[in-house]
Amino acid sequence: MKNKVQFQKGFSLIEFMKHYGTEEQCRKALFQWRWPQGYVCPECGGSSYCTLKTRAVYQCNRCHHQHSLISGTIFSATKLPLTLWFLAIHLITQAKTGISALSLRRQLGISYNTAWSIKHKLMQVMKERDDSQPLSGIIQLDDVYWGGEQRGGKRGRGSPNKTAFVAAVSVNEKGHPMAMAMNVVDGFRSKEIAKWAQRHLCADSVVVSDGLACFAAVSEAGCQHTAIVTGGGPACVSMETFTWVEVTH
Repeated sequence: MKNKVQFQKGFSLIEFMKHYGTEEQCRKALFQWRWPQGYVCPECGGSSYCTLKTRAVYQCNRCHHQHSLISGTIFSATKLPLTLWFLAIHLITQAKTGISALSLRRQLGISYNTAWSIKHKLMQVMKERDDSQPLSGIIQLDDVYWGGEQRGGKRGRGSPNKTAFVAAVSVNEKGHPMAMAMNVVDGFRSKEIAKWAQRHLCADSVVVSDGLACFAAVSEAGCQHTAIVTGGGPACVSMETFTWVEVTH
């Protein structure tokens, strides 16, 4: 039986080119995203404007303030066409296993440094947006570490060579993943988890975690908390309660 999550309909390259294959299509789309209810001057709030023939800018008819379509966006001051930026967004967001800057360079036909810059700007924007959208509902929670033991060093959670992360996945009533968050924390202490929960979880969420004591601090953010002692090891990965949060490791 096919996994419905893995085989869900995506946005093909052909569909992408149909919608965003030209610079004019990209500009129209960006205009609609910036001003879904119609143009609004960033200076005076006026709704009437004109476009200049000599420069690609908008001018407010009330205060005469001039600004470009890309000012104040991630594309600000770029010399690259929007079609290239939009294609980069498509390639990065559609790659299930990620895409390297080198691969992006090859597919876009640009320098490695430019590809690296585009990738990291887009990923930063994606992270900031995710951070602004707290998780809600039923949330699977776990501790994660990046790095490992060095020769002769301490193993496990106390290793100084590991970076601590919180991994959280919100699921719907059918247990399907809806959103996730992975955030660096300054160790697994109650004070740190409480601070993380207040920023990244909605009040009244139902949080399910293993028996790590500090996770009980999510209650300080108004969340309900249930701890399930797993005992660690490979067996906990097969527990339905932690299916999706273990997949993110």
